Amino acid sequence: MQVARLYGPRDIRIADEPPPLRPARGEVRLHVGTVGLCGSDLHLYETGRIGYTNASSPFVLGHEFMGVVDALGDEALDGLHEPLQVGQRVAVDPAVPCWRCELCEQGHPNLCPHHSFYGLYPEDGALRDYMTVSARNCFPMPDSLSDASGPLLETLGVAIHALDLAKLRIGHSVAVLGAGPVGLLIARLAVLAGADSVIVSDKFGWRLQKARAWGAGHTLNVDEVDAVAAVAELTRGRGVDVAIEAAWADQSVQQAVAMARYGGRLVLVGIPPDDKLRIQHSAARRKGLTIMMSRRMKHTYPRAIQLAASGKVALDELVSHRFPLAQTADAYARNAAYAPGVNKVILQVGS
Repeated sequence: MQVARLYGPRDIRIADEPPPLRPARGEVRLHVGTVGLCGSDLHLYETGRIGYTNASSPFVLGHEFMGVVDALGDEALDGLHEPLQVGQRVAVDPAVPCWRCELCEQGHPNLCPHHSFYGLYPEDGALRDYMTVSARNCFPMPDSLSDASGPLLETLGVAIHALDLAKLRIGHSVAVLGAGPVGLLIARLAVLAGADSVIVSDKFGWRLQKARAWGAGHTLNVDEVDAVAAVAELTRGRGVDVAIEAAWADQSVQQAVAMARYGGRLVLVGIPPDDKLRIQHSAARRKGLTIMMSRRMKHTYPRAIQLAASGKVALDELVSHRFPLAQTADAYARNAAYAPGVNKVILQVGS
């Protein structure tokens, strides 16, 4: 089978490798269909690291993916405890918790200290023809969803979890900093949740155009306006009830602090390239902000699938570019350069 491996910063190579063996108990083998390219993948692609994880040997990227069940191990039950079938299309939650530790028992599997994660070193991801995954991490896709939308269910799940942490109420005002795929989905969910005013900031015009098409009331190009001053003017000096940082570029975290009202809520979703959090302590403290750090998601796939299948979140509209597996290096280079018009890059692995 063909495999795309990351050998070092900006060094992706295609090779032929043996396919995985038949799955063990509680596992399934997938013929991978499509794989999304995520901002966290770009961190690994550009530097070979993300947070305190360093890729010290070649491994396979790709944690947003769907595929077709090719083979079943014994007791192959999906994320809803239903038996999987050969030939089913499934989207896969890439985080595999232990299900036994204190945090898993308390309902926080996204914080499991013993978890593994497909596509995060040293666990190989989905940029390969076949892979074996935990059956419990698989969620069947309805016929109404395209293969290309499958990887974006993971992205949507991350956005849902961020909104859960935001405790958004009907009529709240929201600022979303960063209009990449996660930021755009957060903004769309805020609109659906009944936010009175959704303000989105970014530096790329085509992203802001998508935010407006998805219901954002105001968009701010940070290269053209003072976004903090603009939010103050739009809210008559009050600030927003909820600020959600989904960019982590330049001063975006501090900007989110400045945009939030006194007693407001700040949700941090973006991942900093240098693994550092910088805010003005006095500004956050005097405002009495509640600051939430968002990590991945907690069993959000059923809701993500329902939202996408209903048409309320049009995942296909986010897909701007498609590449075959053989052109993985080109796909990453194009995304890393933020080529004009890039929203979501999808790699087509299987037919």
